Amino acid sequence: MSRRLTAIAAALALAGCAITRDPLAPAPDMPAAWTESVAPGAAALAGDWWLKFDSRELSALITTALATSPDIAIAAERVRQAEAQARISGASLFPELSFGAGTSRRETRPDGGAWTRSDASSATLSASYEIDLWGRNASSVLSAESSLRASRFDFETVRLTLLAGVASGYFQLLSLRGRLTIARENLAIAERVLKVVDARVRYGSASKLDLARQQAAVFSLRASIPSLELQERQTLFALAILVGKQPEGFDAAGTSVAELAVPRVTPGLPADLLLRRPDLASAEAQLAAANANVAAARAALLPGISLSGSAGLASSVLVNFLHAPTAALSLGASLLQPIFDGGRLRAQVDSASSRERELVENYRRSILAALADVEGALASTSRTAEQETLQAQILEQARVALRLAEIRYREGVDDLLALLDAQRTLFQAEDQLAQLRLARLQASVGLFKALGGGWG
Repeated sequence: MSRRLTAIAAALALAGCAITRDPLAPAPDMPAAWTESVAPGAAALAGDWWLKFDSRELSALITTALATSPDIAIAAERVRQAEAQARISGASLFPELSFGAGTSRRETRPDGGAWTRSDASSATLSASYEIDLWGRNASSVLSAESSLRASRFDFETVRLTLLAGVASGYFQLLSLRGRLTIARENLAIAERVLKVVDARVRYGSASKLDLARQQAAVFSLRASIPSLELQERQTLFALAILVGKQPEGFDAAGTSVAELAVPRVTPGLPADLLLRRPDLASAEAQLAAANANVAAARAALLPGISLSGSAGLASSVLVNFLHAPTAALSLGASLLQPIFDGGRLRAQVDSASSRERELVENYRRSILAALADVEGALASTSRTAEQETLQAQILEQARVALRLAEIRYREGVDDLLALLDAQRTLFQAEDQLAQLRLARLQASVGLFKALGGGWG
């Protein structure tokens, strides 16, 4: 009999192995190199990438965000929930033990006779265990553990997104403050020119039309300032929320993006993204969890065997097992095979298999999106650097043109239209240079984020 049971157990174990299978391998075809060229002298990607911008205030804001941001706290709680769920699933691999004890007194009085009393006490230790022949419980544990890994990767994704958001918001705030400074400086220039025009009108060497045109230019510059101030306030409040602070009383000391360094980083090989980006690691872990769910759903179609046992004492007195106790011991085994369930279990297998195929495509899409993110960030960093260099040359010539136009207008060689055009060109050139500097910094942040922020 023992040999037969051993043979049956071995056969069932081999059948259980057939339930499990390898995940559907997406086999991503990664390119050998990036399309966009990499700037020479670029440094390797580091986990503390924000230090490369040489801003102590940015580093302080990021430290505060990591400590007080609600997004980080929410993601951390999700990891704790996944850890608890993994422990719950792991408990199914062990037997369950329970202990129960009770005592009672019963009094009866039949047909108006004398009262009779009976006492009883009992204590029972019970155990039950489900033999995981087909690996259903083990697959459920594997699914929970894979989901836990995915939640940890999701935490890193939230962390990277938060850091990039703080850096980008801080740069935008400084850019707006720099643009406000430019607008006020150009307003001062326009008001200075207005005094020259007014003097020429009073001396009869210029018409009132010139005065009206210059006054309109002054009013236009004044009107642009409140809009920039509003954007600056809104950006500051948004930055406060990112770092987990109340907008009231929150401020940043920086005034211009011109003081910041623009780091250059080497992207490595495209295949490195599979190990560098936490969102790709999360997608892969979710795929592993889905594969385990398919195995668990298939195992549910097969019979289950449960073992149970109990041992206890019973006595006819209250809370006393020393007075002639009765001992009881029981052992049992049960077999349960689903026969008809209206197709529910088969539908669960189909649903789990479809979910797995969906996550395969999701993983492939995530890889394609990651490659596009890096290519776009590389293109943006190189193109914005070129634009900034050219715009700096434009600004230099615009300043020369304004100085010459003002001199020529004072001497009566040119009319006011040439001076107005020179003023507009200078203002636009300075404002455009500030925006290009911001775009270059944000492109650098985008590249750090696209490469995984040094997580891998």
